[in-house]
Formats: sequence, C-alpha cells, structure tokens
Amino acid sequence: MKISPGKIEPEKVSGVSPSVMEHENRNRKMVKMVYKALRGGDMEKLEKVVGKELEWWYHGPPHCHHMMKMLTGESTHKGFKFRPRRIRAIGDRVIVEGREGMEEYWVHVWSVKEGIIAQLREYFNTLLTVVLRVSEDGDEARLWRSTPWARVQGSLPDLVLAI
Repeated sequence: MKISPGKIEPEKVSGVSPSVMEHENRNRKMVKMVYKALRGGDMEKLEKVVGKELEWWYHGPPHCHHMMKMLTGESTHKGFKFRPRRIRAIGDRVIVEGREGMEEYWVHVWSVKEGIIAQLREYFNTLLTVVLRVSEDGDEARLWRSTPWARVQGSLPDLVLAI
C-alpha cells in the first residue's frame, strides 16, 4: 500500500496531536519573547506574560541570580546576556539552555499555566536531565538532557528533574 504525503496525519507520525503541538509552540514563543524583552529592557512585555506571583526555584552559585534580578527590575545586568542556545517545549514546560562564554552554563525550566508563566526553575552551572515518571514502579522516560558540550566542561553537579 502506498501512502501519499498529503494524507499522513501529524499525530500518527510524531505521536503528538496537532493541538498539543500548537499548545507547545505557543508556550515556546512566549518564553522566547521573555528573552527578547529582557535583552531590550521591555518590562511592559514581561509583565504581560510573567505572573505577579512567579514561583522561582534556583540551584547554583549564590552570586549568579541574574535572571531573578532582571525579572524584578533590581538589575539590568548589561554585563550578563541570556542567549538561548536550545529551546524545547514539553506540555506546559519550556526548557531553555544557554551559556555565557566558557564559564557560565544555565538551564531554565519555565512552567506556563493558562497563558501565564507561573514558575521558573533555574539551574546555573548545573547539568540537568528531565525525566517523565511513567509508572509507580519508578520507570522513567528521559525527555531532555543538558548538551554533551556542557557535560565535558569540567565538574558540574548533575540533577534530575522528574515531571
């Protein structure tokens, strides 16, 4: 049986329905806009998408709270630029990875609820593996992992985030 390319349904190829893909793309675009607004100092745009009661979790050196200081307006951190190198949306979460030079590596995990960013988990100079718990017996499926480049850059803590 020959299948014509126009007849293939996206969910049968990728295992993800078009509505889920659309939802993830919306979340991804929203988070990309956060980084663009931060670079441009556009706090009005940030206020539209970042919740007033943003829950923030941080793992890393105490002197590296760059993102929280930028989001609260405490600092513009002109010296530190968040340049995303890799972005992946998984359901209501968007994982963003980047680095500044060769010394500072970061991962942000944003949670979007009802069109508003409600949570930020920030990992600075910390490697991250994101897994989905698929059974009560502890079975997991790896959804995302820090890039191999970051893994060879010396001794960094390695954490697992189970969602």
